Amino acid sequence: MTRIQSILAGTDLSAHARHALQRAVLIAAECGARLAVTHVVSRSALDELRHYLGNAPEPVEERLIDEAREEVRRVAAEAGERAGVSAGVHVVAGQVLEEILAQADAADAGLLVLGARGADYLRELLVGSTTERVLRKSTRPLLAVKQIPRGGYRRVLVPVDFSPRSLPTVQLARAVAPQAELVLMHAFEVPFEGKLRFAGVDDDAINGYRVAAKSEATDRMNALIADAGMTGGTARRVIVHGDPSLRILEQEQEQDCDLIVMGKHGQSPLEELLIGSVTKHVLAQSAADVLVADRPA
Repeated sequence: MTRIQSILAGTDLSAHARHALQRAVLIAAECGARLAVTHVVSRSALDELRHYLGNAPEPVEERLIDEAREEVRRVAAEAGERAGVSAGVHVVAGQVLEEILAQADAADAGLLVLGARGADYLRELLVGSTTERVLRKSTRPLLAVKQIPRGGYRRVLVPVDFSPRSLPTVQLARAVAPQAELVLMHAFEVPFEGKLRFAGVDDDAINGYRVAAKSEATDRMNALIADAGMTGGTARRVIVHGDPSLRILEQEQEQDCDLIVMGKHGQSPLEELLIGSVTKHVLAQSAADVLVADRPA
């Protein structure tokens, strides 16, 4: 099974970031992965400070960065102490997005962990959270932490569309939460179903199309589970009819899942340019943590 060897947790020292760091520690302990913690002192904020301080800001900047480094070391040590996990600390001044991506590349992180919200919540409402911006740029799996960690993940919802990304997404879910129960789900719709009645197709025929679509989805789900080496009742199967965005959130609640693992993109070429619309909706609306996969785990 795929193993995560390196984890990078980003922190802005907010409460949400502390929860993300705690989750990263739990995953590192469970997977035996290396853990690094990064904090970026905003270069734009330092430039603004230079404007107010005049010609001699360097000692002040250095002290601010040193204080940030000590604070990150403290919170990393506190988070890791109980689980017996030690973390490397990286603090730098720069552009937040670029520095997080650079550090992820330097560490060859198999998993990025960030809080779903940051310290500057009002600004994020206007320009999008750092987590979402990292997600748009990075090709690495990213875990957006929403809940206060109480232990390892118990039940993981894995929506699949049977595209080539489905198997790596299932493997990633097993790597991040090896002790959790997996719920594999697929939401299907008959193409142009809403317009078939206007085209003169009767309800019995439409229901027949649904039955056929569900049967095909069941066969593909069984094949996916076999490819993942999960035969023998090690995963729940859920196949439902309807809009994927809505059905994923319904199943999150019905199955009592504390983590959703899903692909980054939709299947249309337009969605490949951005975060897929279903993924973006789930990331915004779910109560559970969301792990978004992109490249194969």
